[in-house]
Order: sequence, then C-alpha cells, then structure tokens
Amino acid sequence: MLLLVGLGNPGRAYAKNRHNIGFMAVEAIADAHGFSPPRTRFQGLVREGTIAGERVLALLPQTYMNESGRAVGEALRFHKMTIGDVVVLHDELDLPPAKCRVKTGGGAAGHNGLRSIGAHIGAEFKRLRLGIGHPGDKALVHSYVLNDFAKSEEPWVRALCDALADNAALIAKRDDAGLQNKIHLAMDAAGFSAQKRVGEA
Repeated sequence: MLLLVGLGNPGRAYAKNRHNIGFMAVEAIADAHGFSPPRTRFQGLVREGTIAGERVLALLPQTYMNESGRAVGEALRFHKMTIGDVVVLHDELDLPPAKCRVKTGGGAAGHNGLRSIGAHIGAEFKRLRLGIGHPGDKALVHSYVLNDFAKSEEPWVRALCDALADNAALIAKRDDAGLQNKIHLAMDAAGFSAQKRVGEA
C-alpha cells in the first residue's frame, strides 16, 4: 500500500496558491485513476484507489501546512504502513518552474509541511519536489508561495499535474529514475522544459 500525500492549505482562498501545487498534483492523479470521492479521515481528505495493482491512499491534510504531519502520522499508524510507503508531493522553491525531482530523506529546507511530517514520522520519506521557482529575495518568499499562480504559469502547472497523473504507475512501482525521465520528456514535449526561474530574463 502506498500513501500519496499532497501538501497545501485547505480552503478556497488557498486553492490556486503556489504552495498548493502538491494538492493539485495528488488530486489530478486521483481523478485520472478513478479514485473514490473524498471523505474526511485522519484530519484530512482521503481518496482511495489502485494504480498499477498497488492500493493507494491519497491524502490531503486539512490541518494547514505547518501541521501536515499530524494527518500523515495518523494515516500511517492506522494502516500499519512504514515510512517507505509514504510519497509526499510538495512545492519546491529551489527548482525552476515545471521541474520535478524525486528525493528520499533530507532536511525541510524551510518548508513547514516537510518539517511537520519529519517531526511526526521521521525524515526518510520520499518527496516529489515540484519546482515553482524562487522570487529572488528571501524576504519575498512568504508572499510568493501564498499567492496564486500567475495566468501565464497555469499551462505548465496543468501540464505537470497531467504528466504526474499519466505516469503515476511509476510512482506506485517505486521507479524514481523512470518517473523523473518520463516527466522530463512529457514537459519537454509540451514545450515547458526550459522554464526560467522567476525574475530571469
């Protein structure tokens, strides 16, 4: 069994924020693979389904970002899963827009959602890091991540979420290298391989 966790903040006001790309990606995967309708469990919204023969639980914590680990910890304990069964999809300032990188373990790099999950279950969970670019100034980060994607960004956001949904079997099979390659090829084919960092000419 796999626990697929999208990070974001609950509520309509945050729905299109850059910080919520993890929510967007997990919802795209669940929709594409015919998961059950969402229900409230584990301090989050849960949808269940199967991908490539693997039972998958899609979890969107509803605790606000900085308490995401509470929901993840509850789901993990209830289903008697291990940290190796957890895949967290989240926004990544240190990657250019439209990039996707897979990483297991490591620090939180200032991300409150990752920090909370690490505090509740340990740091050695898998992360799908979804690049949103950096505003160029640390002082601008807070407002940058809590602002909506610009209209000009929406096409690559949709393409990245679609690419993750199309290649979710590779997530279920734990094929990290294959997933990164397929996402790169899909984004390249869609014309989004050379997205620049925010502020670059």
